[in-house]
This record gives sequence, C-alpha cells and structure tokens, in this order.
Amino acid sequence: MRRLLFAAAAIAAAALLQPAALGARFTKEAAPAQAKPAQAKPEPAPVLVVTTSKGVIEIEMFPAEAPKSVARIVELAKQHFYRGTRFHWVQPAVVQFGDQLSRDMTKKDQWGSGGSGLRQANRPIGVAEFSKRKFERGIVGYAYRTNYKPETADSQLFIMKFPNPALNGKYAVIGRVIGKGMAVVGKIEADDMIKDCSIK
Repeated sequence: MRRLLFAAAAIAAAALLQPAALGARFTKEAAPAQAKPAQAKPEPAPVLVVTTSKGVIEIEMFPAEAPKSVARIVELAKQHFYRGTRFHWVQPAVVQFGDQLSRDMTKKDQWGSGGSGLRQANRPIGVAEFSKRKFERGIVGYAYRTNYKPETADSQLFIMKFPNPALNGKYAVIGRVIGKGMAVVGKIEADDMIKDCSIK
C-alpha cells in the first residue's frame, strides 16, 4: 500500500513538473534570435572635381589621414576659390595649382609664392599632417614653399605624375586622382586654367 501511494505521489509530481519543463522548452525555442547591432556605414569620402581647360580631374580625398588639411581644401572649393587660377608649375613628374596670383598674367614671375589670400594675420592655416602613404602616381599633396614650415600650407596642391619617394613623410596627402583623371593630368601644360573646382 505504501508503495502504491509513493508511486502515485511520484506520478503526480512528475505531472506537475512536466508542463513547466515543456513551457520552458517552448519559450526557449520560440524566443527570437537577438539581432546584431547595425553597423553604421562610413560616410563616403568627398571628391574634389577640378574642371580644367583640358578636361575633368576627380580627386578622392582622404579625410581620415589629413582631416584638417582636407577640411581646408573643401572649404576653399565650396567658395569657388580655385575658379580662374592656373597650373603655375608643370614638370615631367608633377603639376601644381592653387595660387591666387596665377589669375594675373602680369604677375607670372610671382606665381607659386602666393596662396588664397584668406589667411588671418599671424595664424597659419596649414597643419603638419604627414601621411604614411607613399607619393606614387596620382597622389595629391598639400603644398608649402620650400624652406618654410608645413603650417604655412594654404591653398596649393600638387599631383604626382610619377612616384617620388623623396617626398614620403614630408607633406600631407589629401587624396588621389581617380577614374580617367590622370589622362587629363598628362595633358596639362603651364598656364592652363581651372574653370572651376567643386565637391561632390
């Protein structure tokens, strides 16, 4: 008799526990999988569009590598500063532009010595943001005058036609020419005009 009572009690206890176990299993299986947090897409890099008398040069900019230098060039481009300036220095390995003096043909002997003219007194505009990226074909650097400090960089940019390891680590790399832009760079001659420069 005691065995029957014990057996009945055990069966009753099992019956009470079983729904709870089933419920726990059901809940576990039915719980939706936790969604992975959405990763924010990085903002696309700005592209500097240089419209010249020989065609269009597009420059993908590197704000992560030279944020202050890139911000300065973007600011000038949005103000259409480069409109009407000329390529004042054209060599087999490099072309350079961005001097406001190059708008005036009577000041040709001074081309390359000027900037945007927007510099505030005693406050350098450029910054020393030296990139580890090598100066290879298509790389665009933020120019400053020889024997001057990098902080004097203002508005001038240079585009490499060929690699030049001697420049590595000495200038801020603000971007690189993309698409068919290097074909246009290859056609640039001294005094060629920049019709406009914008950001897209």
